[in-house]
Amino acid sequence: MQKRNLKWFFIKNFLSILFFIYIAQGLLSFLYRQLIFPFLIGLLEMQQITISGSGSLLLLIIQLTLFYLASLLPGGAADYLLGLITNWTSDGLHIRISSPLYQGFQGTLLNLAFFFFLLFLLGLSLVPYLAGAFVYHKIVTCKINELLEEEKERQLDFERKRSLLLSDIAHDIKTPVTTICGYSRALSEDIVSEEKERDYLNAIYEKALRIDELITLLFEYVKLDSEGYSLRKKSEDLAELLRETVAAFYTEFEEKQIDLSIDIPDQPVPYEMDSLQMRRAVTNLLTNALRYGKEQGKVLVRLKDYSIIVADDGRAIDPDFEKRIFEPFSKENSARSTKEGSGLGLSITAKIVQMHGGTLSLNNAFGEGYTKAFLIKLH
Repeated sequence: MQKRNLKWFFIKNFLSILFFIYIAQGLLSFLYRQLIFPFLIGLLEMQQITISGSGSLLLLIIQLTLFYLASLLPGGAADYLLGLITNWTSDGLHIRISSPLYQGFQGTLLNLAFFFFLLFLLGLSLVPYLAGAFVYHKIVTCKINELLEEEKERQLDFERKRSLLLSDIAHDIKTPVTTICGYSRALSEDIVSEEKERDYLNAIYEKALRIDELITLLFEYVKLDSEGYSLRKKSEDLAELLRETVAAFYTEFEEKQIDLSIDIPDQPVPYEMDSLQMRRAVTNLLTNALRYGKEQGKVLVRLKDYSIIVADDGRAIDPDFEKRIFEPFSKENSARSTKEGSGLGLSITAKIVQMHGGTLSLNNAFGEGYTKAFLIKLH
């Protein structure tokens, strides 16, 4: 999208410059016809000057320019070059400027004046093109500088986020590792009673699972964000994929006594997608509803007009956190964060949806008895 906008920016400005040149040329033509040429004709008639000749005007301008440059050389060299130029431009414009009022040296001055007047007209004709080129150069230069500045800002932002990402990874891994190290050492040194051994082993197992989950999510996030990674898309039934994904969570929703409402059309909904990644995106939203939803609450899963809605009646998201909820390792500073979410699930979902050309958004006032809803809008 950005490349398309940039291309349109350059085309639009180039066409604007061409229009400016066209208008300027029209004004110059009007100036020639209404002012310069009538003035010149009146001056020639008043000074009794006659101009006659035939041939190419372009060759005349070149011939007169070369004559002028050759005349600046010493006598012998000037005569030799003038002879060569005369032979070379023999098919050029043969022109004669004469007046009974200007003879000899004054006649030479008259020819030079006419020559410089022709150069002036030629230069005046080129002014719109030179001005247009200068303005377009300034526009392109400013735009490139603006893009370079934006790229610099993006790079700085990327470095900042990467530093925060590494810091969050270290923090999230260190906590369960510390627990595992402490409990395993206690077990190895036989300082734990037999009644507590199973609790310690269960805690070690849970923390190991936590690390495994975090590393898996981190791997998925890095893979999706890596250069060269592309989705394996093919046309599949979006409705069936959604039904299968929800069915895999049915037991977990039952255990928490969550009322699961499903609103998915029976007819196929074909969509060009990477089914593995799209399933992962929906899974993350369902996991989010299961983890942060209300006990004995309700969850809605709906598919309508290529839009997937996952809503629940849990606590609404804080407005400040809502602005950064899709950033990696983002966690709300509340009791919500005590449920050991990785802060990566929604980031991965947003990335997957974006790679499919869609958008992921949060509606904090969904209605229908639900407090919030995540909306995947596919195109």
